[in-house]
Amino acid sequence: MDLTLTGLAFSAAPGEAAGVALNGKREAWLAAGRGFLEDPKKPKAVHDEKVARLALAAAGIELGGVVHDTALYSYLLQPTTAKHALEDVAVRRLSLRLSGSVAEKADFVGRLAGLLRPEVEGQELVTVFEAIEQPLAAVLAEMEQTGVRLDPRALEEMSAEFDKEIDALTRRTYQLAGVEFNLNSPKQLGEILYEKLQLPLPRRRGKTQAASTAADVLEELAELHELPARVLEYRELAKLKSTYIDVLPAKIHPRTGRLHTSFHQTGTATGRLSSSDPNLQNIPIRTELGNRIRAAFVAEPGWQLLGADYSQIELRVLAHLSDDPVLVEAFQRGEDIHARTAQEVLGVPPLGQTGEHRRVAKMINFGIIYGLTAYGLARRLGIEPAEAQRYIDAYFRRYAGVKEFREQLLEEVRGMGYARTLFGRRRPIPEIGSRNANQRNFAERTALNSPLQGTAADLIKLAMIEIHRRLRQEGLRTRMLLQVHDELLFEGPETEAGRATELVKAAMERVQLPGGVRLKVPLVVGTGLGPNWAALK
Repeated sequence: MDLTLTGLAFSAAPGEAAGVALNGKREAWLAAGRGFLEDPKKPKAVHDEKVARLALAAAGIELGGVVHDTALYSYLLQPTTAKHALEDVAVRRLSLRLSGSVAEKADFVGRLAGLLRPEVEGQELVTVFEAIEQPLAAVLAEMEQTGVRLDPRALEEMSAEFDKEIDALTRRTYQLAGVEFNLNSPKQLGEILYEKLQLPLPRRRGKTQAASTAADVLEELAELHELPARVLEYRELAKLKSTYIDVLPAKIHPRTGRLHTSFHQTGTATGRLSSSDPNLQNIPIRTELGNRIRAAFVAEPGWQLLGADYSQIELRVLAHLSDDPVLVEAFQRGEDIHARTAQEVLGVPPLGQTGEHRRVAKMINFGIIYGLTAYGLARRLGIEPAEAQRYIDAYFRRYAGVKEFREQLLEEVRGMGYARTLFGRRRPIPEIGSRNANQRNFAERTALNSPLQGTAADLIKLAMIEIHRRLRQEGLRTRMLLQVHDELLFEGPETEAGRATELVKAAMERVQLPGGVRLKVPLVVGTGLGPNWAALK
C-alpha cells in the first residue's frame, strides 16, 4: 500500500516522442508529470503497470495510455523464469546493469519494449497480453487498494483455541509414543516411528538418508498406527496458526483498517495468479480448519460478502479441448460429471450410486487431469495399483476422445518443446525429451495439465476484467476483493446484493472470449452471500 512515487520510470512507446523520467519529491511529480501520465493519447511503456498504477493512485493520478509492459512481456516470453524485475530483465535481455538512475531506467524500459514486443508478436502472444494480462493490471491494482476487512478479535480467539488443540495433540502424541520428543524434529520423529514403534521403513529417504517423515509417508503409516495421524493434525494446526492466525492481525493497515495482499501476474508458470504478504491462495478451501480462518474475513457493517466460483472448470476445459462426445454431452445436459463417470467407469447406474462411488469417480476425473499414474491413483484411493489401472483403462475406453487428445498433446509438446492454452499462452517444457525417466514423466504430467490449468486461469482473468468494467459502468459500489484459484470474492452494500450477484454470475458464465472463440460446453458458476467468507450461502 505505501508505495512511493520517487524513482518510477516511464518511457514513451517505441517510435513515439521521448517520454519523461521523474524523480524527487511528490510535488515535483505532480507538477511535471501529471499531464503526460494521465493522457491516454500519449502511448507509454512501463515495467509492471500494476505497481505504477498503485504508486500514482496515491497521488491522485490515473495512469493512461500504457501500450507496453516490459515485465509482462518478459513473463509471457519466459514464464518459467522466476525473476522479472527491471534489473533482472535488463541483465538477461540487454546484458546491462542498472546504475540506479531513473533516467537510465526509463531508457532501459524503452529499449526493452522495442526488443520484446516483436518477440511477443512472433510467438503469437499478443492476444494474451492485450486481452488478458495488460487490462488485468488495472483490476489488480484496484483490488490491492481496496483490501479486505478482517476481524482481529476472531483471530485472537482462534489463536487461543488452536493453542489448546495443539497442546492436546502434543500430549496425545507423547502418550502414543510413550515418551516426550520434539514433534518438529524429523530426526526424533523418525526414531519414534521406525525404531521405537517399529513401523515399516518407507522406500524413499530424505537428503540426509534418514527415513522420510514427509506428509505422504505419514499418510501411509497412519493406516497402521494412530501416532502419524496425530502428527499430521499437529502439523496442519501449527502451520495455519503460524502462517495465518497469528500473522494476519499484524498485517492490517493502520490507516484503512483492512488487509492488503499483493497479487502477482508473473509468479506462476501456468498463468495462475499468486499472492503474497500474505499468501491467501493456500488457505484450505474445503476443510473445517480453513473455514474457521475464512470466517475472520468479514464485510463492512451494512455490507455483505459475495462469493462466486466456477464449477469443475478444468474438466469443462478438458471437454472443450478434447471434444470428447461423452464428456461434452454430459456437460451440455447439465449432468453431474462425477456421477456420469461412476456410471461409465465403475458400471454403477445413478440410482445405485453411493457417496463412495462418487468419491472414487471424482478422484478418477481429477486424476486424469493431473496425469496420475495407476500407482498415484491407487495411493489416493487406497486400492491396489492393478485395480487403479483397470479404472484408468475403463475411463479411456469410455472417454476415447480424452485419450486421443492426451496422446496428440504429448506429441505436440515433444515436437514444439512447450504447451499452449486455448488463447496461446505458452509454457516451455524442455524436460519432455529428457533421458531421465523421472524428469520425463514429470514433464509429461506437466504437459497434460498446463493447457487445462492455464486456460482455466485465463478464463477467470477475462471474467475479472469484464466484471470490473460492468461494476463501474453500472455505478455499483460492489467491489472485487480477492481471487483464489477458481473463486472470486466481492463486498457490497446489502441493497446491491441481488443485482451484483446477477451481474457477476452472468459475466463469469458468459465471458467474452478473444478471437471469437466459443466453448463447446457451458460454464457454471455457484454464488453465495454472507457476513463472512465462511458463511457464503
